[in-house]
Amino acid sequence: MKAMRHAMITQLVDTMEIDTQEMLAELLYERGVKVTQATISRDIKELRLIKVLTDHGTYKYATAERTERNVTDRLMRLFTESVVSVVEAESLIVIKTLPAAANIAAEAIDGMSWPEIAGTLAGENSVFVAIRSIRMVPEVANRFRAMMN
Repeated sequence: MKAMRHAMITQLVDTMEIDTQEMLAELLYERGVKVTQATISRDIKELRLIKVLTDHGTYKYATAERTERNVTDRLMRLFTESVVSVVEAESLIVIKTLPAAANIAAEAIDGMSWPEIAGTLAGENSVFVAIRSIRMVPEVANRFRAMMN
């Protein structure tokens, strides 16, 4: 019962703008699931639901996973818009960005979790990307270049 309810809640918050526990309880009731406010509260904690700002300026429940995906998508867009060049240097890749955009680019790279990348270091307009093996540098640099197009 709990697993089914959790699946239903996740589906509801992914497809609707639910802004209160009462609204969530009401939607579950309409689908034949009777719950108390305490149960809804526990489910929200267990599912790691958080309130996020909508495009309309109101708040709604969302899964942390979906929120993380949205942040990653935005970071990737910012990455592609702010990168100026990608240069290979031994076991490093040096990424030049627009002024003050290096931290955003580095955060996007870190979020990709590519196994070839040991870490990043950002300055004002440059990101140093440490690659685990020098033989992987050309392939990783080419993936960065492809993202710019």
